[in-house]
Amino acid sequence: MLDQERFVEIEALGEKLKVWTKKFGDNEKLKVLMLHGGPGGSCEGFENFIEPFEKAGFEFYFYNQLGSYLSDDPGDVKYWTFDRFVDEVEQVRKALNLTKDNFILFGHSWGGMLAMEYALKYQDRIKGLVLSSMVASIPDYNRYEREVLAPKLGPDFLSEITKLEEKKDFGDRYNELIMPFYESFVLRIPQAKWPEPILRMVDHLNHQVYNYMNGPSEFGCIGTFKDWDVKNRLKEIAVPTLVIGAKYNTMNPDETKWMADEVSNGHYLFCPNGSHMCHWDDSDNYFDGLVNFINTL
Repeated sequence: MLDQERFVEIEALGEKLKVWTKKFGDNEKLKVLMLHGGPGGSCEGFENFIEPFEKAGFEFYFYNQLGSYLSDDPGDVKYWTFDRFVDEVEQVRKALNLTKDNFILFGHSWGGMLAMEYALKYQDRIKGLVLSSMVASIPDYNRYEREVLAPKLGPDFLSEITKLEEKKDFGDRYNELIMPFYESFVLRIPQAKWPEPILRMVDHLNHQVYNYMNGPSEFGCIGTFKDWDVKNRLKEIAVPTLVIGAKYNTMNPDETKWMADEVSNGHYLFCPNGSHMCHWDDSDNYFDGLVNFINTL
């Protein structure tokens, strides 16, 4: 097939705007919509899905959320709310003609938060759900980073990085401190060897969206979703759901395992060599398990 890129028109807060999508493959029974991380990231970080998903014969869609690379950016923080993003996903679903008989919603990191919120409102329109590298509580996530991961980076790490964050000093020293955290728990590849799609994704990050919702801190969430927690609602999710965790993830693997048990029809995939970006640093285990799950739907 020729170019499958398409700009989908959505209505956001009374304004007509466009978001970028790109279709791969044809499969009337299995259509996967990909929700990227960030917020404010892009589907560039998913480019290594193309080969295994095409080999499996799936139809799948890259989709950059409003404010993200190639999509319209209204440049106003009033757009960056859960309710509006959920409504956006629903509009994209309709435009792409995804139905309860074929629609698999995939969310990674922030995209996993958005996928949970969407499923809690619209699960009657989903065939299957995938939650990749995301827990159901930001307070739990922040606690795990500071109480479990920080000590692994040395006795002075948390003290110094906290002082820099309190001063809102996110300059060279902050970046020097945070890189061992990234290489240990976000992407277990030396930064000098990061895959080119990841570098592009980082370069294209919309910092307004990211800083407003997540916060400028790279060590925990301090933005508008810092209190987000849907643990008590997971039982409401009845569609087949795959939760993906990893040994070195910023997301507590014990909690991701618990999530798979908590939803009504849950399945768990554990990546023993992976971190937050386990689709890159433990790709064999990741894609074997993910493709197998989708094929059961």
